[in-house]
Amino acid sequence: MTDIQQFQAIRSSTLAQIAEIRAEPKPTYWLDGQRVHWQEYVESLQATVDWCDAKISEQEPFELRSRGGT
Repeated sequence: MTDIQQFQAIRSSTLAQIAEIRAEPKPTYWLDGQRVHWQEYVESLQATVDWCDAKISEQEPFELRSRGGT
């Protein structure tokens, strides 16, 4: 598996987690003395998607167009 395929797989699974959480939102609650806040978790997942997007963009070929004139 190439790097870009790994980034795409991570991105895809993270987006699936976000969709699942948004389909069935949960309230904020305390578990063993730690606060579980779903919005913060979704934000961290979104940061992972953004990171993957940046890595994928770095891997993709790019083209510069220029035009000369006299």
